[in-house]
Amino acid sequence: MHLCVRICVVLAAGVVLRAQAAPFVPESDRQVLERLPFAVSDPVIRELRALQGRLKDEPNNLPLALRLARGYLELGRVTGDPRYAGYAQAALTPWWDLKQPPEEILVLRATLRQRVHQFDAALADLAAVLGANPRNAQARLTRATVLQVQGAYGAAREECLTLKNLTQELVWAACLMSVNGASGKLGESYEQLRAALNRQHYVQPGVRSWVLTSLAEMAARAGMAEEADSHFREALALDAADNYLFGAYADFLLDFGRPQEAAALLQDKTRADPLLLRYALALKAQHSKELPAQVEQLRDRFEASRLRGDRVHLREEARFTLHLLADPKVALKLAQENWQVQKEPADVRVLLESALAAHDAATVEAARGWLRETGLEDFQLERLLTKPMQPN
Repeated sequence: MHLCVRICVVLAAGVVLRAQAAPFVPESDRQVLERLPFAVSDPVIRELRALQGRLKDEPNNLPLALRLARGYLELGRVTGDPRYAGYAQAALTPWWDLKQPPEEILVLRATLRQRVHQFDAALADLAAVLGANPRNAQARLTRATVLQVQGAYGAAREECLTLKNLTQELVWAACLMSVNGASGKLGESYEQLRAALNRQHYVQPGVRSWVLTSLAEMAARAGMAEEADSHFREALALDAADNYLFGAYADFLLDFGRPQEAAALLQDKTRADPLLLRYALALKAQHSKELPAQVEQLRDRFEASRLRGDRVHLREEARFTLHLLADPKVALKLAQENWQVQKEPADVRVLLESALAAHDAATVEAARGWLRETGLEDFQLERLLTKPMQPN
């Protein structure tokens, strides 16, 4: 799960998005690619299928299509299942390939495209929206987060500043402090965002959870364990269905030597691949006999993703390959491929860890240079960079 996903929840339906690549054709009808997490009798599935039935009879009903698409996107956020994004795209089929689709379609299409790492196409859609309606706050926020994930902090900052006149203080402040906090002003940004949150008399639960998660991640990068833990717990009390939040908190628990708590947090949430990975890492830290079975399950899932043409979870696969398969050279290739696409703190971390383990001094130095250039502060990264590279 990435910053794009988390931040775009605020002004739109919650999303965990992944558009479909070219379809994979199974070798036989018996080949199992992956099991769906919901039974057909589930109330949410029943409701969405009812909407889908209506849309089949009225395929050009835009409000109905948007309602169905957003429902599938929310279901994807809750479950972490990538196929629901494909169902969302299918609902928008009559408008998907239009040169000038309606504004709502453009924003949803951009969100889907950014999730599958088609960032240039997503930015083009958002530019079209903002060209026609410069006051579309959702498009501004989505554009800011895409640019931040790409490491384009200056451009992202401009979008956040533009939001000042378009949305509530806490939203634009969280956008701006997230960018500033990743580009040389971590401590200052944390304090400013916390003060902005404390000034509010009422905050929508979704917005509060997002801001608390941002504060928790800033505090964790600063090594402020007590503050980070408090923010994470408060956010979880508001939103117990956010896979991004569970993953971020689990990472924090693992980093601060609390694998038992990480395992307990995730033991019933392993349908989402990123959460299964963290659960397995927690088991490894405890020398659990359950670990081999989880490693095999992860291996199967990453293979299934490759068969589907899905390469969105390269970061997680690199982390899996490095820490659970102990293959730093392959992990480094995956981390480098991922780095060409996205540059969040977790991306530079797995790149550095893999490069150090693979004894790749050039990549270590390139990452070091990027950190100097951007000003990104993270005590875990600083600790990594102080380690001498061991000879082969």
